[in-house]
Amino acid sequence: MFIARRWSDNDRCVGPLTYARDGKGYRPLAVILASGDDEYPGSSLRLSGFGHTVILALPHWFPPPYREKVPAKSWDAATRERLGRDWYWAIDRREYGFTLVEGHLNISLGRQSNDSSTEQRWGCFLPWTEWRHVRHSFYGLQGEHVATLPDTGKSYLGDEGRWERERAIKDATPTVSFDFEDFDGEQITATAKIEEREWRFGAGWFKWLSLFRRPKVRRSLDLRFSAEVGKRKGSWKGGTLGHGIEMLPGELHEAAFRRYCRENQLTFLHAVRATLDPPADPA
Repeated sequence: MFIARRWSDNDRCVGPLTYARDGKGYRPLAVILASGDDEYPGSSLRLSGFGHTVILALPHWFPPPYREKVPAKSWDAATRERLGRDWYWAIDRREYGFTLVEGHLNISLGRQSNDSSTEQRWGCFLPWTEWRHVRHSFYGLQGEHVATLPDTGKSYLGDEGRWERERAIKDATPTVSFDFEDFDGEQITATAKIEEREWRFGAGWFKWLSLFRRPKVRRSLDLRFSAEVGKRKGSWKGGTLGHGIEMLPGELHEAAFRRYCRENQLTFLHAVRATLDPPADPA
């Protein structure tokens, strides 16, 4: 029996065939042959590309799911006697094919157990599709450059003292503090600093591709709040204690924070103070 597969909330099914338009957030390029499961006992062939996905239900026998006898060590004597055995089947899907999403290539080679020790798949990011981070910069009260943390490509474990150096630079960057009222009238203080990050196209042997594409530069206002903010505060989910917001061209601390208040139902009160401490020596 052929049972049409479900893929999204806007599936169109005709017999064993399923068609769907992929959303903006997930647009894979894929060819996947998969076994069935308890809900869909047959196999399937999925083709995805250019914002469309088609899934064809196939006969049950190919490929078969992975089956393994597992000793039932937790069963008691009564259960083993009732069932006439002391083992059970562990059943996992099998998949064969590839999926390419946002520069990440995943190749399915068989068992899909969601366990890294037994799962049969391989994946990597394709270096000619990646953006590499090259710098993290900090800016002062008038938008002047204060310091830049270059991306050395090394991990913190491989660069002794890096974390302390970076922390000193971040802590010495000038900040501006603002008082505002949350949605419930609670008065809270926000401390803000300007940061900027840059990414260039291509990684590894393909760094030269950055010659042909503009870098991505994102300037943000880093916010730290003196208390939880938002309608979730006080609940088990909790409010936010800080995050970053994207800045518009020409904005400084106060203009960006006033816009943030308007967009999030907060009441801007006034600027409290600005730190004027000189930045640490980046060296």
